Amino acid sequence: MKNIRLLATAAMGLESIVAHELRQLGYEVEVENGKVLFTASPAAIPRCNLWLRSADRLKVVVGDFKATSFDELFEKTKSLPWERFIEEDGAFPVSGKSHKSKLYSVPDCQAIVKKAMVDRLKNKHGIAHRLVETGARSKIEVAILKDHVTITMDTSGDGLHKRGYRVGQGDAPLKETLAASLVLLTNWRPDEPLIDPFCGSGTIPIEAAMIGQKIAPGFNREFDAEEWGWVSQKYWDQAFEEAEDVADYDQALSIIGSDIDHKMVEVSQKNAMEAGLADLISWKQMQVSDMRIDHEVNGYIVSNPPYGERIGDKDAVAKAYKDLGKTMAQHPSWSVYMLTSMKSFEEQYGEKATRKRKLFNGFIETDYYQYFGKKEKMCSGKCSTH
Repeated sequence: MKNIRLLATAAMGLESIVAHELRQLGYEVEVENGKVLFTASPAAIPRCNLWLRSADRLKVVVGDFKATSFDELFEKTKSLPWERFIEEDGAFPVSGKSHKSKLYSVPDCQAIVKKAMVDRLKNKHGIAHRLVETGARSKIEVAILKDHVTITMDTSGDGLHKRGYRVGQGDAPLKETLAASLVLLTNWRPDEPLIDPFCGSGTIPIEAAMIGQKIAPGFNREFDAEEWGWVSQKYWDQAFEEAEDVADYDQALSIIGSDIDHKMVEVSQKNAMEAGLADLISWKQMQVSDMRIDHEVNGYIVSNPPYGERIGDKDAVAKAYKDLGKTMAQHPSWSVYMLTSMKSFEEQYGEKATRKRKLFNGFIETDYYQYFGKKEKMCSGKCSTH
């Protein structure tokens, strides 16, 4: 098959990180709100699903056109080459969304796209009876924005944040894609220490370890596109072989995750074991005021601490921020990166951040407070990921 148009979705504020990852993989990209677009051969589907740490999903752009009537939506959808992508028995559930468009009824848009696809596939595959849809799944999405229609096929299946290692979690788990992004937004190198003093279920230390040893984040999971006949098995074999060749399992790491809750430390240990990283990360049960740092080394604090949003938690969280600030004031060569929604973080920490970056943790608006150590150089998202 010739080159195809691909779309990597990104959480708000992380588009530049996703774009940088794709550039490192060798693709020329276009960045838009919430997505990064590029053109490549089908071989990019296995590679990107395996390697993208910060993207939410990878989709094939099948159609891109303007439509202001249901007839126009039907005809333009039907004109697309669906038979190239979906086999006779292929399953193709359709979802949709519409914003500021004449075609605002999402259920109607979904039904029309589905009918157009069925008509096209029955005609091209020479089928008189009903399509059985018992084969490989291709999740279709019709997205309409200001009368512009984009129809995509999801190659990933489960979201790319599902790495396959999470066997336990706390009340507000950090998505793996966001955790990886927090590390990628630093200039941390695998020969430097990294500490997460509010580790929760251990996602940041685990993602850092995978980055440090150049382990492909999608190596231990499955993708919908693995069942697609038009994506050659050869491409999947090559992608997994590349992942094996690139991985540096001999890279020594100094990564510590700690939490005041001993149950979360146990969860972190189990998750790290499931990820195959049990011996690479040290886990400790302690409060941040008990954290001790080696004066002879420079390193990084990267964390997603409690936000103090529940009644009764705010004072305890503010104290933890103050304790962290007091400790880190004694280590000015260390860099500190903290994600929180608490607007008074800088006041509690005792120092104004060198830089702030607005990010969303789920639906919670947060700031990523960045304190660059004396030897730290500013990172604009162009950091090592592969």
